[in-house]
Amino acid sequence: MNPANNEIIGAIGLADLALTQQALEAAEAAFPTWSDIAVNERAQWMHKLRDAIIQNEEKLRHYVHIEMGKPWAATADDYQMLVDSLEYYAAEIQNIKEEYIDDSAGTHSHVISREPVGVVAAFLAWNFPLLNLAYKLGPAMAAGCPIVIKPSLQTPLSTYAVGELCAEIGLPDGAVNIICGSDAAIGDAISASPIPQMLTLIGSTQTGKHVIRTGATSIKRYSMELGGDAPVLVFEDADLDNAADVICALKFGNSGQICVAPNRVYAHSTIAEKLTQKIVERAENIKVGFDKEADINMGPLIDQKAWARIDGLVKDAVSRGASLLAGGGYPDGLEQGSFYAPTVISGVTKEMQLGVEEVFGPIISMMQPFEDEVAILCAANDTDAGLTAYVFTSDSERADRCARALRFGEVQINGVRYAINLPHVGIKQSGIGVDCSHLALDDYLVTKRVSRALNIKGGGA
Repeated sequence: MNPANNEIIGAIGLADLALTQQALEAAEAAFPTWSDIAVNERAQWMHKLRDAIIQNEEKLRHYVHIEMGKPWAATADDYQMLVDSLEYYAAEIQNIKEEYIDDSAGTHSHVISREPVGVVAAFLAWNFPLLNLAYKLGPAMAAGCPIVIKPSLQTPLSTYAVGELCAEIGLPDGAVNIICGSDAAIGDAISASPIPQMLTLIGSTQTGKHVIRTGATSIKRYSMELGGDAPVLVFEDADLDNAADVICALKFGNSGQICVAPNRVYAHSTIAEKLTQKIVERAENIKVGFDKEADINMGPLIDQKAWARIDGLVKDAVSRGASLLAGGGYPDGLEQGSFYAPTVISGVTKEMQLGVEEVFGPIISMMQPFEDEVAILCAANDTDAGLTAYVFTSDSERADRCARALRFGEVQINGVRYAINLPHVGIKQSGIGVDCSHLALDDYLVTKRVSRALNIKGGGA
């Protein structure tokens, strides 16, 4: 269903337990041959899939556009990350070489190699359908791991379209398997199965805990990118226009449904009012809607349940003394669908739900202004999440101090940058493992040591 207008846009075959088991067994059966294919040949398959994706750009972006209501221009990010991932990991896997370790006694030779971990099962979030697929598909294919992919029931069409392309190019059976169905039914069946050697997820921390619990039927690896609670520290010497631009781009892009979106904005008391004014001005100029031909900045939330949750957060904050400066509720003329107006609230505290929950919507929460650097770093770190933090200052020494002190996997200073070659890392309750960069391959590869006695009569311990 398109959340912009509540229209049904397509249908998929809903997977049951039997089909889920079939997909897992297909991946298991494919492992001996797919893992044994030479790296160069796997890279060729990845390039072939990349080329098919490029030829079908319009179609793939259209699916993202209609299943999320995402502005047309914004669908380019989803699409391009998938292309980039296949290109990057097809090249990066060829840099994995055997390693030789010297023997202290001189009696043995030792070779360290990297091999695919086995079958991988991937659970994808709905907020970036193709980008999230890219984070998992690229390294799995490159490493030689057959993968069972479960896209979200809310955004399955674009992932299924990629599955069609895998079939059209003749990708070996079982290398990539895509099924979609109930989280409680087939999601738990995948996690509990002993077939996957690795479970990987993009989702909430609560979902991550659930997958780990249900996966404990066997010893598995986990790679998870989970919820965020990103603080933004804007100091008195910051470029306020730049800070306002970045904050608004991340909070209103994708309707705020971004795990790295600023969740708590802390501004120094001397510039808090001015920064807030700049943010409100930008919020009021955001173009909201659903029109492929129009210059739209922001689309709807994913569904009415998300809309009700976001509206509840706003009402809770206002009832507890926060000030609604912009937005709140439906934008004018967009009462159909799940649109929520770009919203700015000041005076947010930890006593409000906005101050402690991951918002995942188009609300900028201006926390109480600060004056002391040490105190605000403590406040920024006062969260179980550890995905991303932002710092705006012209003082390089202060930036360095903040970067060292902030307990987050990523610290972005005076801007924001994401790319397939840059590691995307969560710590604390925000994740295990790495998405993107060459480091992601470590999750999909296991280490093997082969030691050989140089004396054919045998060697010592």
